[in-house]
Amino acid sequence: MKKPLISAILAAALVLPSFAMGGSEQETGKAFIGDTTVKEPIEIVWWHALENQYSDFVKQIVDDFNKSQKMITVKAEYIGNYSAVNQALVAAHAAGTGLPALTVANTPYVAQYGASGLCEDLTPYVKATKFDIGDFGEGMIKASAYQGKQVSLPFLISTQVIYYNKNMAKAKGVSIPSQFKDMNEFLAKVSTLNSDGTTKVWGTIIPGWDQWYFETFFINNGVNIINKDGTSTDLGGKNSINTTKEIGRWIKNGYAYFAVGKDGSSKMRQNFIEGNAFSVIHTSSLYNTYVSKCKNFEVGMAWLPASNTRKQEIGGCVLLIPAKNPPATKIAAWHFLSYLCSKDTNMKWAEATGYMPTRKSVLETAEGKDFLKRKPAFKCIFDNLDNIYPRIQNKNWNQLAEIWKNYLSEFYNNNTDIDSNIKKMADEINEVLED
Repeated sequence: MKKPLISAILAAALVLPSFAMGGSEQETGKAFIGDTTVKEPIEIVWWHALENQYSDFVKQIVDDFNKSQKMITVKAEYIGNYSAVNQALVAAHAAGTGLPALTVANTPYVAQYGASGLCEDLTPYVKATKFDIGDFGEGMIKASAYQGKQVSLPFLISTQVIYYNKNMAKAKGVSIPSQFKDMNEFLAKVSTLNSDGTTKVWGTIIPGWDQWYFETFFINNGVNIINKDGTSTDLGGKNSINTTKEIGRWIKNGYAYFAVGKDGSSKMRQNFIEGNAFSVIHTSSLYNTYVSKCKNFEVGMAWLPASNTRKQEIGGCVLLIPAKNPPATKIAAWHFLSYLCSKDTNMKWAEATGYMPTRKSVLETAEGKDFLKRKPAFKCIFDNLDNIYPRIQNKNWNQLAEIWKNYLSEFYNNNTDIDSNIKKMADEINEVLED
């Protein structure tokens, strides 16, 4: 079975230099020291979270890679959503068996995986292959690193946006405000209330099932969701209380709906598609979906209203190589990872999925310019690339987020008093962070 790597196993973007490497290739978890040579044919598994609608495209990408060289055969496996991937990955890492060669991971998990030693440090691979990591931009690089180690690379990246009904906006003569403080007045203009005070058309719908969609409102209003010490939160402070109450004001007035529950996402989308909501806050990766589903009006996309800062956070997923795999598996995985993140393939992902191009240089190519011409709504993102920051990274983030979401749902959907309960919420979060 063994034979040397054929010359030019990959496309030009993937031509990788070779260096000397010692030790047995069967030794799992061994640190990479510079040799990128695939010494014998190998089959590797890639775990992903791309749903059925992307299955044909995933197959095309994998087939193109497999045909581009003769030593590596990639098998793609759909595991489920990001949560399902996380559960499977953590279990395989603990068992030390059944690990994929390469996997996607939702960006908030980077810190958890980095702290547990699950991820291979990709820095030596980047250096050995002269991979142009700087082309991703500072925010994306930081979002995929942990304590100075490049434990993953950006893959399918999105950010928070507001999708809105452009026809309705034109009819009402309005545009999405740039300032958070102007939102209540704006939502009053675009909402429609029935004579009994119930809502006929929502001004916006806020996804309450994932704090990512609304946490930038707090960040831009000066809230340190996790303080610099990493062991406490400001979510019980004045700025947080004011922000929490302001969003509550939108909801109490009937202008906004805080969607929670298993059917929260589907209800939100359907209300927007049917014209029962002027706007929804969602991920930029769903642009293609919204445009294709909204047959009766044109879909617009806008940056979230901000305050003193205009920060938004990276969403989507990164690619990582499990550290416990044998060296030969990790090297093969790096070849495929490089292919998935190459400039040409990056543009293909953007076209097919709705995720944004992640490489800065892509925007200067003919393909990138054509992309923006056909999808001008993405200009709001490109104009704010310097305002896209890594998500909050903390090993206890998932517990923090769950507590926060549950309390907000109580505030907004069950009218639980904010003043008397928000400090209790912060105390619970502090206990988690102190662990």
